[in-house]
Amino acid sequence: MLSLAATILMMAAASAPSLFYPQIAERLELVPVATTFVFAVYTFTLLAALLYLGPLSDYIGRRPVVTAGSLALALSLAMFWFAGGLATLLVARALQGLAAGLLIPALSAMMIDFEPPSHPNIAALWNTIGPMIGLGTGALGAALLLDLTPEPTAAVFGLLVLAFLIVAATVWITPELVPKTRLRRGDLRPRFTVPPHLRRMFTAGVPAIIAGWATNGLFLALGAGLVGSELGGSTHTHAGIVIFALAISGVTASSVLQRRSARTISLYATSALAFGTAVSIGTLALGSYPAYVASVAIVGSGFGTAFLGVLRTLMPHTASSERAAVMAVIYT
Repeated sequence: MLSLAATILMMAAASAPSLFYPQIAERLELVPVATTFVFAVYTFTLLAALLYLGPLSDYIGRRPVVTAGSLALALSLAMFWFAGGLATLLVARALQGLAAGLLIPALSAMMIDFEPPSHPNIAALWNTIGPMIGLGTGALGAALLLDLTPEPTAAVFGLLVLAFLIVAATVWITPELVPKTRLRRGDLRPRFTVPPHLRRMFTAGVPAIIAGWATNGLFLALGAGLVGSELGGSTHTHAGIVIFALAISGVTASSVLQRRSARTISLYATSALAFGTAVSIGTLALGSYPAYVASVAIVGSGFGTAFLGVLRTLMPHTASSERAAVMAVIYT
């Protein structure tokens, strides 16, 4: 399915370039505060795009939004590839955030649009494992290329640019299942809300969403650095394996638990997040890299199932004209 493949590619494009930032910063002689700002720009533009443009595909259709987001992402990756200064990096990072804000809700909703009636709730699993597969394979693939090839930049950025150009074109082969609605003034004003009939269920899922995103963000931000500073990891692959373990455990746990009730899935998720985080602190004190990877895998299983549990609760009650808007709120 195109939407699942594009989601995997999008998350690979988010995780793979991050391993190149130290090289880029060194080549451009950037001070640490500049590198921090490059990361921050992505966050701000992503949130703005989700808030303002997240529901856009519910009005004009999935295909135009996926094409626009894919072209913007391809351009941002090309700018990273050939960046010659801080200004180019900032524009590239901002454009990447805009592209992700367009693609995440549209592709997520598109997977639900094409859910086969014979496999109810399978779209919730697709929406859970797709981003995690992309996150893990992108990070590990980039790490291996950095360690094993003399020119990894062209391989990573070149292939991703080509892939998103292909997505931008081939999305028009897929049927458009969302009826177009006239876009009125105020329809795209920034909002952080879900339809009234979903609010009670969404509120019940908020703790799991916050716990999952917060813990996942903590390990993605600090995990690679801790491998080098506390656990003796000396290669990019050591850091890539940590991110891969985080992601693949989420895929595995979600696949195993997909037939359980949403409540059971959410209970497992929150327990795994808490237990895995506590264990990881102990492994850092021991200085054991294998034990740390195992603890991160426990955390990853919790993150994946936290997302799955919320989607299993909300998606059966969400109309096709509301799906992108709801997914935008979940990712915000």
